[in-house]
Amino acid sequence: MGLFGKSQDKNPKDMVNEWSSKIRKEGYALDRQIRSIQREEDKIKRSLKEAAAKGDKDICIILAKEIVRSRKAVNKIHTSKAHLNSVLLQMKNQMATLRVAGSLAKSTEVMQAMQALVRLPEISATMREMSKEMTKAGILEEMIDDTMESLEDVEEMEEEAQKEVDRVLWEITAGKLGEAPAAPIANPSKDDKIAAKVEPEEEGEDEMEEMQSRLQALRS
Repeated sequence: MGLFGKSQDKNPKDMVNEWSSKIRKEGYALDRQIRSIQREEDKIKRSLKEAAAKGDKDICIILAKEIVRSRKAVNKIHTSKAHLNSVLLQMKNQMATLRVAGSLAKSTEVMQAMQALVRLPEISATMREMSKEMTKAGILEEMIDDTMESLEDVEEMEEEAQKEVDRVLWEITAGKLGEAPAAPIANPSKDDKIAAKVEPEEEGEDEMEEMQSRLQALRS
């Protein structure tokens, strides 16, 4: 009885409390990871400023990409924390349902949040195990892992990443490198129009070609 009935002997209330405790623990772990990533990002920012001061554009681009990756990682973790909080809230609802109906109820909200959480490498193992337990308890249906990305999505991400690199370079180097973020354009003054006409276009094209060739060399 003790060998085969240990997990089955848990009453629904104990299971919900255990899941809630695990969710809080994973949330604290994600908070620590966010702080760690942000500390590394601060170091990269300092290195990027030093490289910008030396005029080393190639190093600046590499470091800017690292900052982009770290920010995307932090945003992803924040999204995952929101999903964790959603599941935690649903656990409270399950306790209320348990008091009234005497059993746990199937939850679409928990299903959607858990499907997103199992894709996060940092907590996927815990979430997969918890999903199996919730499925046995009747809260979830059998989950389908759908993590495939289309080629178009990947290409769009590459384009968006390059735009973000330009924004980061502009932000960290105080406008010395990268492109300025898009902003509403006011009616240009007469002097501005003249300056725009005088600015040599060929020089900008030459710099762009040189930058692209350097990037290609770095990639290879």
